[in-house]
Amino acid sequence: MDLATILGIVIAIGAITGGNALEGGHLSSLIQPTAFIIVAGGTIGAVFVCFPLGDLIKALKDVKIVLFPPKEDMVQVIKDIANYSNMARRNGILALQPLINESTDDPFKNKALQLIVDGLDPQQFQDLMEIELSTFETGEKISAEVFEAAGGFAPTIGIIGAVLGLIHVMSNLSDPSKLGTGIAVAFVATIYGLVIANIFCLPCSTKLKKRLKTQVLIKTLIIEGLLDIQAGMNPRLITMKLAGYLPPNQKKDIAE
Repeated sequence: MDLATILGIVIAIGAITGGNALEGGHLSSLIQPTAFIIVAGGTIGAVFVCFPLGDLIKALKDVKIVLFPPKEDMVQVIKDIANYSNMARRNGILALQPLINESTDDPFKNKALQLIVDGLDPQQFQDLMEIELSTFETGEKISAEVFEAAGGFAPTIGIIGAVLGLIHVMSNLSDPSKLGTGIAVAFVATIYGLVIANIFCLPCSTKLKKRLKTQVLIKTLIIEGLLDIQAGMNPRLITMKLAGYLPPNQKKDIAE
């Protein structure tokens, strides 16, 4: 579980409800099912208009990635490529054949290894794998785009909810004692819209984009590393070159 995500949501919700309590407000004043239905339903409907159903299903599935992100270890990828380089240097490129399909959860690497073993021209290999990488990136950024769109719609739908509430208030002007409460309830919809956008949707989009950048970088390491293996570069030089892609705090792990 991603502890930062959970802590962030808890801190944000706690700060909002705590601040409301310090101002003398009651939690019950923020619980308005009608406002939630308007904002959540309107936001979901707007997103449905923007994206096909398959993209929405994928975005919902990727919420699990936000909460339980799989480990992306760039250092281990570089070490694996260094091992591949040593194997190819000792026994030739065909020595990499048994490694194909060894990793069932990484079809990208499996395909790259297969093309290298098949003796594909380096330029053709690079062109094919860059197409694969571009296609992968385009497909994976859909979930982030869905949440980003939802984050844009939610505040506006919240304003619509507030306006609807004010219309209801104005229809009851004959009873001034209810005006204050009615107006307060109307603006709860705006709060819901802002909370859904800024505490859930937009942070989810940002986290998915960050993970995608890491995935793209890992696949770039695979392409660069296998091209260097094909060119017969020294394994140590390959490791040094690929380590240049790492942030400073991870470079020391390569030497271990």
